[in-house]
Amino acid sequence: MKYASIYALLLVFVFYTSCKGQNKTELSKDTIKSEAKDVITSYRPSNTTRTIKQDRKGNIWIATFGGVFRYDGKSFTNVTSKVSSARFYSVLEDRNGNFWFSSVGEGVYYYDGKSFQQFTTKEGLANNQVIDIYEDKTGAIWFGTLSGASRYDGISFQNYRMNEGLNFTAEERLFLNDHNDVNSIIEDKTGKFWFGTRGNACIYDGKTFTVLTHKGKPFTNVRTIIEDKKGNIWLGGSDGLWRYDGSTFTNFTQKGVGYVYEDKTGNIWTSSETNWGWALARYEAKSLSSTKPTVTEIDPLEGSMLFGILEATDGRIWLGAVDGVYRYDGNTITDFKR
Repeated sequence: MKYASIYALLLVFVFYTSCKGQNKTELSKDTIKSEAKDVITSYRPSNTTRTIKQDRKGNIWIATFGGVFRYDGKSFTNVTSKVSSARFYSVLEDRNGNFWFSSVGEGVYYYDGKSFQQFTTKEGLANNQVIDIYEDKTGAIWFGTLSGASRYDGISFQNYRMNEGLNFTAEERLFLNDHNDVNSIIEDKTGKFWFGTRGNACIYDGKTFTVLTHKGKPFTNVRTIIEDKKGNIWLGGSDGLWRYDGSTFTNFTQKGVGYVYEDKTGNIWTSSETNWGWALARYEAKSLSSTKPTVTEIDPLEGSMLFGILEATDGRIWLGAVDGVYRYDGNTITDFKR
């Protein structure tokens, strides 16, 4: 109830924000780490899995708290086992086929398939705890960190602080961490950037940051933002699942949503809170024009918390959980424990 009161006060009083771009920091070039021998196993990682992506060659990349794994269809390879013992949060393959891994406490690792390069606050990263990685249309790489967003253009970092200038009590700052931690970053079809943060979601047009609001209230603690094939923006977080078509907001559930994903046919998948825990939910594409679409809830792990979602090229759904990675083919769940 104590935190609920704080949250209610924020909704009443926090209707604006300011976000500043910080000075660029030139990088040092002495952060190369040679790759050691990979660790290959036939069973899946058993640690918390936050993000799952598929590369252009068809390999599945899995960012876990026990390392970054690559699955080639037969075995799992921990590619970071000899490089770092950090907990990894996100993975991105950039347009050049190189990989970026974000970590909790050790910044970001760049991997070209042969060697690693580490980027931390010493090189200009806003914070060494990095949650999200995103590549924009120009090829710049964005990092959502605990202290705002960092943009890397291949030479230097440009940092942006979220919600600077807002006045909070000491207790509110402790609970909300100054609203500067960025959970999700995307660039929409018009070139605007959307930032989901633990505080207020922001839109950036290249010059000005604006808080995203609905009926005067900001969207807070947005964990995932995506743009679907039609150009709609989807937000998932503590306030539930929302869609914005450029003029109208539509709410599909008020229960907490951790991750939002659109598959090839336009279905929207979420990892969502339910009355019994967490479940994988599928919102049918053909029914999304209705405020009450057809929703199928799948409880693959008996209410266990779920994180990242991926539809592989073969149509099967991969999902991250607190104890590793799973795959759903529409009928059965594969746990890869053997």
